[in-house]
This record gives sequence, structure tokens and C-alpha cells, in this order.
Amino acid sequence: MKELKIGFLQQHNTADVANNIERLCDGIHDLASRGAELIVLQELHNSLYFCQTEDVDVFDLSEPIPGPSTELFGRLAKKWQVVIVTSLFERRAPGLYHNTAVVLEKDGTIAGKYRKMHIPDDPAYYEKFYFTPGDLGFHPIQTSVGRLGVMVCWDQWYPEAARLMALQGAELLIYPTAIGYDARDTKEEQERQRMAWQTVMRGHAVANGLPVVAVNRVGHEPDPSQHTNGIQFWGTSFVSGPQGELHYEASTDEEESVIVAIDLHHSEQVRRWWPFLRDRRIESYGDIVKRFID
Repeated sequence: MKELKIGFLQQHNTADVANNIERLCDGIHDLASRGAELIVLQELHNSLYFCQTEDVDVFDLSEPIPGPSTELFGRLAKKWQVVIVTSLFERRAPGLYHNTAVVLEKDGTIAGKYRKMHIPDDPAYYEKFYFTPGDLGFHPIQTSVGRLGVMVCWDQWYPEAARLMALQGAELLIYPTAIGYDARDTKEEQERQRMAWQTVMRGHAVANGLPVVAVNRVGHEPDPSQHTNGIQFWGTSFVSGPQGELHYEASTDEEESVIVAIDLHHSEQVRRWWPFLRDRRIESYGDIVKRFID
């Protein structure tokens, strides 16, 4: 076995950035003291999910990488000897911003980063106003606990992204997330969307023979413009094994601090049973790079 103890924080956020970060720090300390080796945080964890509106003043929340957050979480990673997956609003240059996941190694250094590639633009998710699409591609990040295929939220709907991570030796797929219900939808439609969200990622686990970790925020965040009823984030953070089996599924409405142990070597056995990578007909997939096939 190659057991890895994965910790995650499913947290509600408020407009008090300092308090959000303080609670994250306390949560990281708690998870590390309970034996977590890898800790995954939710998307844009320092603040409210600010993309419900388009507001130029929000760019003040951004920061460089390296910067204050990587220094803070890097110190915690070193102090508690854990690898931490963070999700930050990156200020790359004046007028150039990204939604960026940064992985901190146990010695406090930056092991690598991933800039969100797929950027949504939907009601209450106006991310194209804030984020330039990533330009680092889909490449796993090598760490002391394994080779991490880190992506962010909207990326989780795209099987091509998961496959590219798998083909480069990722040992697990990780998705910091911020997604929730539109209050105007029926309860039935809300449930279909939530289950589709989980199902597609469990499908990536099966198709690639890899565990998947998805960490979502929870709780209600109001719409500053008051044009909508805000977003009720649906939580449901989960850890899936390489056959899509659920090792843990969090609540839809409560904060949680969870550790899940998985066997990374089990993926090798699953791939021997189901050799999907062996049987790929790569010579026939050229059209996949087209926008549409007439």
C-alpha cells in the first residue's frame, strides 16, 4: 500500500477576509494534528465568491504569487509538515489576473501552480470579467506525497483535462471548487445539477483509474447587486476512488473538517483490470481538437 491521508476543509465564507483566513489556519492546524499529509482547500478560499457581480474594486483582493498568502500557507506547511493545495486570486501584472491554485510543499516552498483554464461566464458566475484563462496547460505537480493533478472548479466538467493529467502520470485529481444552487431553479433541478457535478468527476476517476478529491464551499452568500437571491453553495465535498467509489461525501449545508485515507497503489491494480489507457485508439482521435465537426 501507499496510503495517503488527505484532509480537506469545507468552509463557509464571509466578507471578513481576516476571519476567513484565521479559520483556515486553525483548520489546517487541526487536520495536521490529526495526521493529514495533504490538505486541500476550496476555490478562492480567502474571501467571498466575488464573481456574482462585475466590480472593478474587487481586483483589490488579488495578490502576487509569491505573495502574502503563499508566505502564510507556506509557513503553515513547513510548521506542520504537510502539503497544502491553495486557491488564490493571482495578480500577475496590472490588468492581468488569474484564478490560480498553488501547491505548497512540506518545506514551505511552492511546489507548483496551476492557472484555471476553463473560465465560466454565467449568471452569478461572471469569472471572465476577472480571470484570464490559464496559460500553464494541464501538468501534474510533483510533491513529496505524490504527483498531483490539480485543476479548478469549471475544469472539472472537461474529460480532456482529466485525461491529460492522467497521461502525464498524475496519481490523483484535485478540484478546489465554488459551486451552488440558483434559487430560481426547482428543487428537482437543483438536485440534478448537484448530482451531475459529482457524477462527472467520479466518471473521470473511472475513465482514468485515479482517485478524485473535490472540495466545495458551503453556506449562503448574498448577491451584492441584489439582482438575484445569491448563491447557496451545496458543499458535498468528496473523495472518490479509482472505480468511482465514494470514500467520503460531505454534507450539503455544514462545515466539515475531514481526513480520508486512500491507497494510491490501488490505481495500478484497477488499471490492470480495466486497461483503458492500453486500448485507446489514439490514431482516430484527431478531430477532438476541433471546436465542432461538421
